Parts: sequence; C-alpha cells; structure tokens
Amino acid sequence: MHHRSEHRSNALPPLSALSAPLLSWNDASPHSDAFGDVYFSREDGRAETEHVFLGANQLPERFATWQPTRAFVIGETGFGTGLNMLCAWACFEQHAPANARLHLLSTEKFPLDRDSLTRALSAWPSLARYSQVLCTLWPEAVSGVHRLHLSKRVTLDLHFGDTTERLNLLEGQVDAWFLDGFAPSKNPDMWQPELFEAMAARSRPGATFATFTCAGIVKRGLKAAGFQWKKVPGFGRKREMLAGGIDAPPTDTRRSSTPWFMPPAHYEAKHVVVIGAGMAGSSVAAALAKRGKQVTVIERVTPGAGGSGNRQGALYVKLAVETNHQSRVYLAGLLYSQRWLGQLAAAFPQEPPLWQPCGVLQLALSDKEATRQQRFMANHPLPASVVSAQTDALSSLAGVPVSAAHGLFYPQAGWVQPKRLCEQLLQHPNITLRQVEVSELRQAYKAPQWRVVLTSGETLQADQVVIATASLANQFAQTAELPLQQVRGQVSELTLPEGIKVPTKVVCAGGYVSPPMENVLTFGASFVPNNATTQVVEEEHQRNIDELRQALPAWVTMLEASGAALTPEQLEGRAAVRAASPDKTPYAGPVPHTEAWQRDYAVLRKDASKVPTVNGEHYPGLWISTAHGSRGLASAPLCAEVIASRICDEPLPLEQPLIDHLHPGRRIISALVRAQ
Repeated sequence: MHHRSEHRSNALPPLSALSAPLLSWNDASPHSDAFGDVYFSREDGRAETEHVFLGANQLPERFATWQPTRAFVIGETGFGTGLNMLCAWACFEQHAPANARLHLLSTEKFPLDRDSLTRALSAWPSLARYSQVLCTLWPEAVSGVHRLHLSKRVTLDLHFGDTTERLNLLEGQVDAWFLDGFAPSKNPDMWQPELFEAMAARSRPGATFATFTCAGIVKRGLKAAGFQWKKVPGFGRKREMLAGGIDAPPTDTRRSSTPWFMPPAHYEAKHVVVIGAGMAGSSVAAALAKRGKQVTVIERVTPGAGGSGNRQGALYVKLAVETNHQSRVYLAGLLYSQRWLGQLAAAFPQEPPLWQPCGVLQLALSDKEATRQQRFMANHPLPASVVSAQTDALSSLAGVPVSAAHGLFYPQAGWVQPKRLCEQLLQHPNITLRQVEVSELRQAYKAPQWRVVLTSGETLQADQVVIATASLANQFAQTAELPLQQVRGQVSELTLPEGIKVPTKVVCAGGYVSPPMENVLTFGASFVPNNATTQVVEEEHQRNIDELRQALPAWVTMLEASGAALTPEQLEGRAAVRAASPDKTPYAGPVPHTEAWQRDYAVLRKDASKVPTVNGEHYPGLWISTAHGSRGLASAPLCAEVIASRICDEPLPLEQPLIDHLHPGRRIISALVRAQ
C-alpha cells in the first residue's frame, strides 16, 4: 500500500487555442520565423522523408509483412505540414496487405492554419489525393486530441500542444517513431531528456525510431531513456543520421495512485455482441465493423427506438464556466462528431440531409446567465470557429427576432436525424442486426468468452460484449450496481403555416428549437427525472410551448398571428427515456467487478490517501457505453471510439485523465471515499 501522490507529468494543461506559426514563404515552401528553420527540404522533401523516416524505420518491409489484427502505430514529434505522415500513408497503401490498418499520431504545438497547410502541401502533387483529405478534415487549433479518419484503414490522431506534455498524456503505444521537429540548435526546448523518456514510456517492446540529427544531446537523451541507436547514412548533404529502437520500455506508472483505472488485459476479439441500437450502440457497432470485427447488434425494438429516435436531435454542448474534465470530454466530442457526421453525410447524401451544420445559438435569458456566459468566455480562449460571444448579431444569426441580449454561438454544431443516423450506421457488411431481447449475460468457462442468453431461449457466443441500452444498462447482474437515473423527455412537433420566417440555427435556452425539417418545427424537450413513461402528454407539450415563448417571444407572436395553432392539443410529439449518471458524465469503458472493487479498496472508507497496490478487477471482455443523457450526439460517437480502440488495442482518442474520467468504476471509488 502506498500514499497517493500527485503526478504532475500527466495533469491536464489549460484548455486553449494554439497560435499559428509565423511563416515566410518561398513559393510553396514555408519557413518558420520563430525557429529560423524550414519545414521541409527545398530540394526534395519527400525523398528526404522516405529516406530518413520510412527507410530507417524499415517501414516498407514491416508494412508488407504486418500480420497482427491491431493497427500498426507510428508516432511523430512535430506534425508540421504533415509531409511525413502523408508519405507514411502512401507507403502503407503501396506495401501493406489489404486487411492491415495504420494508426498515425503526431504532436504539434503551433498548428498551421488550413490555408497555409494547403499551400505547403501543394508542393507535392504526387500526394494530392492524401493531402486533400487531410486539409478537408483539418481541425481547429484547440489543445487536445483530434481524431481524423483519413480512410477506411487509416486513422490520424493530432495531439495539439507541447510534444512532451502530449506524450505524457497519451493513452497508447507506438511501433515506430518519427523523431522530427526543428533542429536541436534552433528548438532546444523540445530536445530535452523528458521528451526521450516520454517516447520510451509510450513505446511497444521492439519499437524503432529514426531522426535526421546526430546532435550529442539527442544521442545522450535517447540512450538514457533506454533506446539503442546507431549512426546510419543521412540524406543529401547530411552525412549521418540516427536510427535505433527500444526492446524493454519502462512500465507505465501513471496510475500508481489510481490503480482501479488500470486497463484490463487485452483479449483478441473476432465477434462482438453489441446490446442496443440507439446512438451509443450503433456508433460502437460501426466503429468495430470498420476495424474488421464481426458485430451482432441486438435490439429489442428497432434502431433508434429510444432517446435516439426523434425526427431531429441537436448536436450541442453546455460547457462549465471553469474548465473541468466533463467539459473537455464534451468539447472533444463536439469537434469529433462534427467531422464524423460531415464524412457520413458526404458518403451517404440524402434529402433532407442526415446532418445539418447550421450552428447552435445558446441564449442567455437572464442577467445571471449572461454573466455566466461572459465568465465562460473569459476562461476559455477558444477560436471563434468553435465558440464566440454574441450580442448585437443574435437576431440576424438566428434568422428570427431575438430579444435576449447575450448568447454563445457554436458555428460547428447543428442538427441531425438521429433515427436515420442509427439506421445508416448499421448498414455495414460486418454488422448483423437481431430484433430480440437479452435476458442475461453469462461468462463462459474460457475468459473472455461470453454467452448472451436471449429471451427466446437461444444463446449467442461472443468474444466480447458491449452494453449500450441507455437507462436499462444496469439490468444485468454484472452492471446492477451502476448508478443510473431514468430521465423522461418529450419533444413537440408543429406543422408550420406557409411563408413564415423560421429559425436558421438551432436555438437553445431552457429547451431548444431546430430549423424546421420538411415544414415541421421540432422543439422541446421536457426533462422529467425518475420517470420511465413514454406516452405523450399535453402537460409537457405546454411546458415546451412555454419554453419556446420564453426563448423567442417575438417570433412566437408572429407565428400565432400567421395562424399557427400553438396549443397542446394541436401538437404532435414523442417521448422517450434517457439515461443519466449522478455526475452527468457518460460511462464508457470496461465494466468493473463491483464486489471486488469494494473489497480491494475498502481501506479508502477510512483513509482516502492509502491506496492499495492492486489493479482494478473487470469482467474480461465486457464493456459499456451509457448515460449520454440529452447530449448523446456530442458524446456517444467519441465514446464509441474509446471502446473500439480499447478492444482493438489502439491508441485512444482522449488524454489518459479523460479516459479515466469516463470509467464506469469511478462512482464505486467516490462512494467509498464519501463513506469517510
């Protein structure tokens, strides 16, 4: 047993917008004014990348013989223009077997803006097919992890922030390192012992590295961190460079003060059963199917039958005034969902569209709320392309008269057709949908095999199981102790009169109203905790009308003057039950063995500083994604990536403290500590 200590290296830095680099240009070749160095060789940058990083890491040969079911992982220090990563992607496509997958991850403290990135990559017409995808998906310059799906087989995680800091927060392991960045003489702050230690700590046994430099500080730092290195021929006028590897990386000790969050052992999974076909279940199924897993989705009604079944759902977030872990998860989720939905909508065009990035306007209806929004903006120096404070432009933004004096505008948010989205996600050759109910989950004799017992009496065999049944997720013996609250929500629908002005953005206040779809206005939703009924009631229609009248009073007056019957008995609607956790953060991760945790960590009831040196026990191969509440469009897709990445032994799309924040076992520990 040991006393808990604070690990500074993996504390989350402030959430912020990052500065674009100051550049000078020689045609398409950028030069960093701050570091006095070029981004790539003017003679032949691509040939240099292929020699230094691909050749010295032996990537063509390793790709050609890559057999594991997991993705090959490349880590890079300093994304720059992305030239190295695009060359690695092209090399992978040329050499790797058809079923192989590639996971790229790269850090960047000064991300180029999209126009500069496009200009720099125009120097390489042979990479145009790859650079076009990258530039289209290029994320906002916000610190954190940004996951980009470059193709069906290639994922890129951009870790925006200081390189060493980002690698200390990385949850994942690397097979080959591109040790890049401006030269040690120009950028000494990066080439420090802590960088090499962080690389070693995030390496798989046998990981390799390559770098263009032979500087003494680099050789000493690599050796001290456990890497072997040798000098090999350099490129062009550089006579020598370094290449090498690490056989025995150090043990990850970041969870020594929170051993309950230690990830369970990895098990191979060919067939996964996902229970539930709402937003949480269908996004997990799609994430696994894309990675080559065979997935059986079990849904007792139809896809999107519960809280995910409305005509329209808003992709929006409400972030805390002071940055906390929950806000970071939701902001990362918003930015991820926006890219993910954009790719889905482009791949499956339909009318009306699956996803409409019209923007979301959050109105402050009181002075107190306006002050809260102003404090939020003061604490979150985020780019206006993510969120901005609005005063005078509210009516022109909304498209209808707004009487509120203050609001926040999220230009990348919008509305989705959630039921159609769930149906679309399940259209994959690796996914089988079964309309049936599960009665119990039995662990097979051989872990982590599962027997999924259906109410029909039939039993399915599964390597692993994901529970995604919203408020019913704790109805299995293994999850019975998971605290979940049922929250009823009813939306109202009004067929609009012809020729009326309508909102052009999603407008949120107490409730929300979406731009109409097929001339039907959707607004709501009621919020009734501890209520699992689903019949539509006039009382909640009236509550939704009152909310709408409060948010947009002048427009509601116009609406009624034009003949719209805004009375409860004239409205259509739908009610469903959402699931919430006590701390309002979703559960996404492995299912803890509650009795074992209560036994192993019982000492926390007496003294929270005495932490037993025993890792948290989990049900092998059992996962959960639930408690997404009313913001599931912003959380479920990213949580699906968290679970699919864990099952497939890949780097995760969030920093390690945020992965732990989502862990379903967090409430067991907080209950023990509170018992003091």
